[in-house]
Amino acid sequence: MDDNGLSDKRIAERREEDKPQIFRTLRNIDLNLLTIFEAVYVHKGIVNAAKVLNLTPSAISQSIQKLRAIFPDPLFIRKGQGVTPTAYATHLHEYVSLGLESILGALDLTGSYDKQRTITIGTPPSLGTLLIPPIYKAIKAAHPHLLIRNIPILDAENQLGQFQTDLIIDTHVTGTRTLNHHVLYHDQLILICRKDHPCLQQPLTEETLSQYEHTLLMLEGQSMSTMRQKVRELFPEQPVSFSSYNMFTIAALISHSDMLGLMPSRLFSFFNSCWPLTEIDFPPLHNATVEVSLYYNKLSLRDPVLENVISVIRNAFEKE
Repeated sequence: MDDNGLSDKRIAERREEDKPQIFRTLRNIDLNLLTIFEAVYVHKGIVNAAKVLNLTPSAISQSIQKLRAIFPDPLFIRKGQGVTPTAYATHLHEYVSLGLESILGALDLTGSYDKQRTITIGTPPSLGTLLIPPIYKAIKAAHPHLLIRNIPILDAENQLGQFQTDLIIDTHVTGTRTLNHHVLYHDQLILICRKDHPCLQQPLTEETLSQYEHTLLMLEGQSMSTMRQKVRELFPEQPVSFSSYNMFTIAALISHSDMLGLMPSRLFSFFNSCWPLTEIDFPPLHNATVEVSLYYNKLSLRDPVLENVISVIRNAFEKE
């Protein structure tokens, strides 16, 4: 019998059980003391550490005394005008320095771009397919150490308001005072059908097209308002017989039925290479467009990394 899996499980369980003890131990340690320890170690003296931390030498000495009460070692021995670390202090420094560096890296207080950090971008599936590749390329060219995570949009306003995602790219998000947005581009709305659709053999009038059922992209809490409004304007008596959260599903259904659907031109160009679709040249739609915008929480501009990523994305689409 293979006990490796069981052993790994028990180790994981022990680690989970150890967590409360870790928190209790840390609660009894003033973590500021570790910062003072590191300053004394790096600058090889209490006076030098005091200057760097803007504290008095007396305060530094008192902190070292507190550390000696915690650890079973004097940590530093006086030598000339400074101090020299003990072997135990050198061992401790290796872990403390790594810990402080990791904390600073996570906080990224300086806005540096040479540390790994994940930028989360929410998009609908279809827009993500079109936009994430060029966005990823632009961000990586400017800041190669940043990581990109693409997630679905469930409730854009809450996701941004509660900082569950850094950015959202969509055609319509309910505006609030806490959100900013920039239009990345305008896309032409077009009416599409399958290539051998019977309507193509008839005059393309509203009366003719009203004979056929329609599809529409519908997302809970996040409507494609421009497209829905256009369907109602063009075909007020014709209900939408099929709606889906996924434009891929809509494109596939249109290609295998007599249904019609509205779609942004860029998406049509993409789907047209996957399914036998064609555009219906319908004059009432010639001036109909949809905005694709970048949304973010206004407070995000306090973050220099995210502010720069926003600029990179905007510049990538301004060059088109």
